[in-house]
Amino acid sequence: MSDNKKDRGSILKPLLRYLKPYRVQLIMALILAVINVAATLYAPILTGDAVDLIVDKGRVDFDGLKPLLLQFAVTIIIASISQYLMTLCTNKVTFSAVYDLRNDAFDNLSRLPLSYIDSHPKGDIISRLISDVEQISDGLIMGFAQLFTGVITIVGTLGFMLSINVRIALMVVVLTPISLFAARFIAKNTFNYFKQQTSVRGDLTSFVEETTGNQKTVKAFFHEAQAEEDFEQLNYKLKDVSVKAIFFSSMTNPTTRFINSLVYAAVGIVGAFSVIGGHFSVGQLSCFLTYANQYTKPFNEISGVITELQGAFASAKRVFELIDQPREPEDKRDAIELNECDGTLKVQNVYFSYNRDLPLIEDFNLDVKKGQRIAIVGPTGCGKTTFINLLMRFYDVNSGEIILSGESIKNCTRDSVRAMYGMVLQDTWLKSGTIRENISYSKPDATLDEIRAAAKNAHCDSFIRKLEHGYDTQITEDGGTLSAGQKQLLCIARVMLSLPPMLILDEATSSIDTRTEILVQEAFERMMEGRTSFIIAHRLSTIRSADCIIVMDAGHIVEQGTHDELMQRQGFYSKLYNSQFEV
Repeated sequence: MSDNKKDRGSILKPLLRYLKPYRVQLIMALILAVINVAATLYAPILTGDAVDLIVDKGRVDFDGLKPLLLQFAVTIIIASISQYLMTLCTNKVTFSAVYDLRNDAFDNLSRLPLSYIDSHPKGDIISRLISDVEQISDGLIMGFAQLFTGVITIVGTLGFMLSINVRIALMVVVLTPISLFAARFIAKNTFNYFKQQTSVRGDLTSFVEETTGNQKTVKAFFHEAQAEEDFEQLNYKLKDVSVKAIFFSSMTNPTTRFINSLVYAAVGIVGAFSVIGGHFSVGQLSCFLTYANQYTKPFNEISGVITELQGAFASAKRVFELIDQPREPEDKRDAIELNECDGTLKVQNVYFSYNRDLPLIEDFNLDVKKGQRIAIVGPTGCGKTTFINLLMRFYDVNSGEIILSGESIKNCTRDSVRAMYGMVLQDTWLKSGTIRENISYSKPDATLDEIRAAAKNAHCDSFIRKLEHGYDTQITEDGGTLSAGQKQLLCIARVMLSLPPMLILDEATSSIDTRTEILVQEAFERMMEGRTSFIIAHRLSTIRSADCIIVMDAGHIVEQGTHDELMQRQGFYSKLYNSQFEV
């Protein structure tokens, strides 16, 4: 079996699973398709009978024509209504299935381990959720609308033609499949190109998302020309594969139409000789020619559907790759729900690396007592943020134990472990909505008074009240007109609202001016009182009051102690600290 057939087979099965809940509508669509085709095929018989009643000039049987015209009108009405209702059913099935598919894709995305998110471009993931799902929708709509009616039309037309003239009907049956072989040959080449097209489109979406989201950096480093050049290369690549995909797909229709026109001409010639020989009436020939055209037309439509489905299958493959990605491992059945935390933490012989071949954290040991403020410092890439990821169980350790409040976090539910921490990161994250909704993200049921109190503690209440709508001011995910410092203050207020038993501050004041930083540090002092806190800082002057400073290098703790103790040792920390003040 070829790879293409395997791909289509592996895609079709899960796709049908999404259609299964709507089988009632599918059956209704099928019944309506039969009614529509039956009415459509009955019309040529009425037309043929009417032609035979128009014998010659002045010899028209008007009495015979009247009931035929009435029947023709009723037939057209039935065909139109059934077509309308069938379209409603197929659209309902398609958009409902696509709705479920997109929901499942996003649901799985939200439950994937961070390792997947960290290793895949965001733009590519966005492209799978939006562009690729839309392509599936277009393919299914065309597939249902034309595949149902096409197959039934072929069967029905064949039956009518055989009832009129077996010899000519068999000639049509023998010649028509030639167009199917041509369509199949073209479709083989189309799938690969559509597959490449969806992949390159994902790369392009990722690049655009990356570039537009970091325009300040692009402009600051005069990278506009390079960005344009990189975009042009990706855009050209997309154009190249798209042209090839569209070229091959567009060849299907004219090729099959040409072959079917030859069939139509052959029927006309043989039928004309049959009329001359007295085996056919003119009305019957007219009826047969109409059937011959209707018999070949679905082959054109089905070939078009096949082409459209190549793009849909290529997109579905990418979407199902996202849906089938292994989720973050489930919590153990007997996992403990941490409802309380005394603030103690032990790290015992922990080893961890993102890549097994590149060791990062090795034999890491730490004993944190309740209420301690632990500062973690060290050069870039030493493992500071990785250690935080392990505390939050964003990643699990390769070996060793992290014990929180007397319990190994491996034996606790992830949600309950994460609920014990409040995080303020260097990179701010806000969602589209009101400022009130952003602050209450950590505590959705918080009252306005609680939100204001948290904002006051974070020193952002004053600038919020100056906004046009205060706490009900709408902002976008990038914060709109808010400064970097103001966005950081909102993130700090979010943590201050929930006040969990443990805190993680990862360069939390990096975007705040010195004056505001002093105020926020005072707020942190109040917030950290009685709470175990982990502080990651590059500005070492901000962590002098920490109870314990952990100095990391290449995944190891190289020094540990208070600021004064470490300075007296004249070791790694002392050099690191003094280097920030050297001119």
